[in-house]
Amino acid sequence: MKHLKAILMTAVLFFMLTAAASAAPILKQGSEGHDVRIVQQSLKDAGYNIRTVDGIFGNETYRALIAFQRDNDIKITGVVDRATWKKLKEIPSAPKKNKGSEAEEKSDSGTKATPAVPAKTEKPAAPAKAEKPAAPSKTEKPAPSVKGAESSPFLDKGKVDAVIRTAKKYIGTKYVFGGTTPKGFDCSGFLQYVFKQNGYTLPRTADEQYKLGKNIKTQKELVPGDLVFFSTYEKGASHCGLYLGNGKFIHVSSSKGVRIDELNDKAYWKSHWYGGKHIVK
Repeated sequence: MKHLKAILMTAVLFFMLTAAASAAPILKQGSEGHDVRIVQQSLKDAGYNIRTVDGIFGNETYRALIAFQRDNDIKITGVVDRATWKKLKEIPSAPKKNKGSEAEEKSDSGTKATPAVPAKTEKPAAPAKAEKPAAPSKTEKPAPSVKGAESSPFLDKGKVDAVIRTAKKYIGTKYVFGGTTPKGFDCSGFLQYVFKQNGYTLPRTADEQYKLGKNIKTQKELVPGDLVFFSTYEKGASHCGLYLGNGKFIHVSSSKGVRIDELNDKAYWKSHWYGGKHIVK
């Protein structure tokens, strides 16, 4: 029996790591946003030479990433691919001394550094297709199947308050890459979990969740319970949240975890707005 439990636990862990890697964004020099900040903070925590966690993938981040890939026997590409995401998630925060600085030629604002890399830089593998959500139990109401950019609203109006209450219960929960539980969430994992607690099954990733509901033309059309989306590290829907009303939404920030922000926050979210989806029927 103990042997069987060990096998099952190993299989579950493998599935979780594979799912997280499948949903990972591909980041490279020039990328910006909260996922870049996650990479920078992870590298800094692991002792690599990151002076500024600013969400901008510049030369400093590139050099530290090259060093990280070399130290962890990952193909040295200077690109955050799925293999690199997986290793960043596995490595513990340990006090190492400023790795990545030995390849430095100029500062992050200067000319591109020349790291010790193979003669031919291999291109990262194409990202895997987003994982399909598990089939709902008999007590759950699955979101409608989606074939295009829109589908019919599915959230009962009478359930909106309960969904919002559930979301607010987890304010302060930390961000975890690939997280889908109260131990730590990423943006789409948070929405998936909140809706599941209220009887609905959502897809796993932000781009798939964007296919739910009806498109809106302006933010004025949003009602509490609708979904909101932003473009962060790449074009398209790459970050998501739940609309609360009065211009506010709840989501998972990579730096501060589950929190409430303003859609028109000039510091970040206003300029990264992608669209809203009306899911309340």
